[in-house]
Amino acid sequence: MSAPIRVVLVDDQALFRAGIRMVIDSQPDLEVVGEAGDGAEGLRVVAQTAPDVVLMDIRMPVMDGLTATAALLEQPDPPRVVMLTTFDLDEAAAKAIRQGASGFLLKDADPEFLLAAVRTVHAGSSVIAAAATRDLFAHFSAPTREVPADYETLTEREREIFALAARGLSNGEIAAREFLSEATVKTHISRILMKLGLRDRVQLVVFAFEHNLA
Repeated sequence: MSAPIRVVLVDDQALFRAGIRMVIDSQPDLEVVGEAGDGAEGLRVVAQTAPDVVLMDIRMPVMDGLTATAALLEQPDPPRVVMLTTFDLDEAAAKAIRQGASGFLLKDADPEFLLAAVRTVHAGSSVIAAAATRDLFAHFSAPTREVPADYETLTEREREIFALAARGLSNGEIAAREFLSEATVKTHISRILMKLGLRDRVQLVVFAFEHNLA
C-alpha cells in the first residue's frame, strides 16, 4: 500500500482545524501531519513536515493565507495548496489561484467533498470545482494579455478540448461530447498542459480567462 497523502492544516480557528483533522485522519490514505494558526506558523510547519497538500485559510492574523501561499509556491517542489474560504465568490481566492494555488474549498463543504478534493489535487489530474473556479474568474478577472505563441502549437482537436476544459467540463463530460474515451481525453489534457507550460486544470482555466479564450 502506498504512503498516505500528507496534509497540513493552516487556519486560525482551532475548533475548525480539529473537525477537519478528524475527517481526514478517518481515512486510511490520508494523514494530517501538522497544523498552524496563521500563515507564518504555517510556513514553518510545512518546512518541518513536507506535506503533499496544504489546506490554507485566506483570512488569518500575523500572516494571511495569500502571503503564505505566495511564499510557499516560490519554493522548489512546493506542495499543492487549496484555499479555504467562506465565500464562493471571493476575490482573495481568485488572487491565490492566479498565484498558483490548486483551487478553493468552501469551509462548509461536505466532508466527502473535502476528502475527494484533497485526493484530486494530490493526483494533479483534475481540479476542485472547475465550474466554480471558472465562475470566480468570470466575476473578478478581465483578459490582460495577448494570446501567447505557445497556444498556436495546439492542434485543432487540442483547442477544442482546451475550450471545453476551460468551461469546467470533466474528462468524462468532454469524452461524451467529443465521442472519445476518457483515457484519450486525459492524454490530450496532459499534452495541452505540457505545451502551455501549465501545472494543472486550474491553471488552464486561469490561462483561458487571462487570454480571453474562455
